[in-house]
Amino acid sequence: QVQVVESGGGSVQAGGSLTLSCVVTGNKYRSYCMGWFRQAPGKERERVGIIERDGSTEYEDSAKGRFTISRDNDKNTLSLEMNSLKPEDTAMYYCAADRGVFRFDCYEDKWWGSAYWGQGTQVTVSS
Repeated sequence: QVQVVESGGGSVQAGGSLTLSCVVTGNKYRSYCMGWFRQAPGKERERVGIIERDGSTEYEDSAKGRFTISRDNDKNTLSLEMNSLKPEDTAMYYCAADRGVFRFDCYEDKWWGSAYWGQGTQVTVSS
């Protein structure tokens, strides 16, 4: 019954911006850890960044300085603001939210293994 739905993907030229959104519905408990992940064709899924319940964030090096993650705990939403996009940012972007029953270390623990996942939204950056 829990649904995670990403939106906001699309095609943009290099240097442009996109903001992705994620809405979580049907969950009983608020997530401690939420995050954005991406997977490019032929590559493994990689973490983009995470955000804790209090709004604290951590980003992978590839996203630092360009991407910003935010969350609204009242609306159960998660956002990813992406600026200065590069062709290498092209990927399917996924939203993940833990089940809210365990206080993970959001950056070190692999909480996403037991998390709720969306089906992704495609981001394509052309040169």
